[in-house]
Amino acid sequence: MANCLTLKKSNCKNCYKCIRHCPVKAIRFSGNQAHIIGNECILCGQCFVVCPQNAKEIVDETEKVRVLLQSGDPVVVSLAPSFIANYEGVGIESMRKALQKLGFYDVEETALGATVVKTEYERMLREEDRDVLISSCCHSINLLIQKHFPAALEYLADVVSPMQAHCKDIKSRIPGAKTVFIGPCVAKKDEAEHYEGIVDAVLTFEELTKWLEEENVVLEQEVQYDPRSKARLFPTTGGILKTMAQNAEGFSYLAIDGVENCIAALQDIIDGKIHKSFVEMSACVGSCVGGPVMEKYHHSSIRNYITVQNFAGKEDFEVSQPKAVALKKNFEYIERKAQMPSETEISNILRQMGKFKPSQELNCGSCGYNTCREKAIAIIQGKAEISMCLPYLKEKAENFSDVIVNNTPNGLIVLNDKLEVQQINTAARQIMNIRSANDILGDQVVRILDPTVFMQVKDHGLDVKDQLVYLAEYKRYVEQTIVYDADSHLIIGIMRDVTKEQSEREKKEKISRRTVEVADKVVDKQMRIVQEIASLLGETAAETKIALAKLKESIADE
Repeated sequence: MANCLTLKKSNCKNCYKCIRHCPVKAIRFSGNQAHIIGNECILCGQCFVVCPQNAKEIVDETEKVRVLLQSGDPVVVSLAPSFIANYEGVGIESMRKALQKLGFYDVEETALGATVVKTEYERMLREEDRDVLISSCCHSINLLIQKHFPAALEYLADVVSPMQAHCKDIKSRIPGAKTVFIGPCVAKKDEAEHYEGIVDAVLTFEELTKWLEEENVVLEQEVQYDPRSKARLFPTTGGILKTMAQNAEGFSYLAIDGVENCIAALQDIIDGKIHKSFVEMSACVGSCVGGPVMEKYHHSSIRNYITVQNFAGKEDFEVSQPKAVALKKNFEYIERKAQMPSETEISNILRQMGKFKPSQELNCGSCGYNTCREKAIAIIQGKAEISMCLPYLKEKAENFSDVIVNNTPNGLIVLNDKLEVQQINTAARQIMNIRSANDILGDQVVRILDPTVFMQVKDHGLDVKDQLVYLAEYKRYVEQTIVYDADSHLIIGIMRDVTKEQSEREKKEKISRRTVEVADKVVDKQMRIVQEIASLLGETAAETKIALAKLKESIADE
């Protein structure tokens, strides 16, 4: 398969949005980067559409087309009928003039090929013994069947697409011609490369617009109505059916768009629940006018539909219908490499994800997979990682946080702006004699503590650091630090129980006071003795007084 979609690794932010929107989960994650799995991808382009970082790119073939133009061969454009919605108010003649300025030989509408294809569908339903016939215009649907629903291959119309039918016709009419298809589809690039010799290059409308801007070519506002252009309806849901006669005896005609709806229909067809039906299938919701390039830049699918409908005529183009054999196209089964793991392997991965019983399988889809079981299978196949499970990560983070919080020796209490307790750890509960966190969580902090300091910190934004407080109700001394986190609107209180230290300090102070009192008594007594023998001691008395005073000061300092 052509590598039509690439990844800008620097842009990928590991958000899993692409896998959530990928209908066949053809994306694997490795090293926090998304990687498209080529042999599973159906090139629907949804990852390109939904990526918020523009990490998915459609491979640009503009340079390839420039080389074709320089070759000297006539290069003819097959222009998808959805162009009228992409370049609103610009008809086929204006497109021809603009593209000829870029060096193209001519521009024709792919709707000519669509007329050939719908006529062949009508013949098959009339002349061949068919039960169910699925349209093969959409290459993404063809890939879906080839890769994911091979049992439905027998029902897929073995007919070339309108793009191929038209480009074959161009080459049969113009000697040496090279063909370039321009449209809103990613998958057409792969179709052109896989079926060689029919379409030489494919551009998206985005690539064409960029090229026109670079060459300063302005598209003229002009639309001419052509009644012989009913096949212009092909890019809309039910557009193929609207061009067909729908008169095959006993047949029902159905139009289905969107990969999920097509998958459901394919399953019903395989299960034998649908018979005698022609089924028009389009991968894009709204068909081609809802194609990935259209959807990315032209969001109004209803307006696109109306624009195409107004541009389409009521009759068929006049075309030369080739023989059926010239329109045959073979669709082979494209084998996928990933094998289905055993139940034991799946169960082991589920247990690693913290899913020990079905009730624990949330099937929330945050990882991109519809069920936890699908995710487990993807992990075994190397497409996903256990860390992609948001509930698993959340629970793991919370458990880790709880272990730290509940084992720290300091008391921790967290309040919201309303001074309601949001979290309280074991150490804080022990300080305040609270049996269980549930006894206080969600309640006002005033139930257990004086809220004044918390209010002051919140209102004034001045944190409190290591403030010594006596909690009289709990007979505890604590050193408290109060911090307000303005971003999360949380008030965090950290309390260190210093009751034992404070008691020891008070005990020492009490001993020191008693010692000072004893020293005072000794000094007084000694002073009386000194006074009695002052006449005998002289200067010695003064020295003794100084020494005793120093002793008193020394004891007091302790």
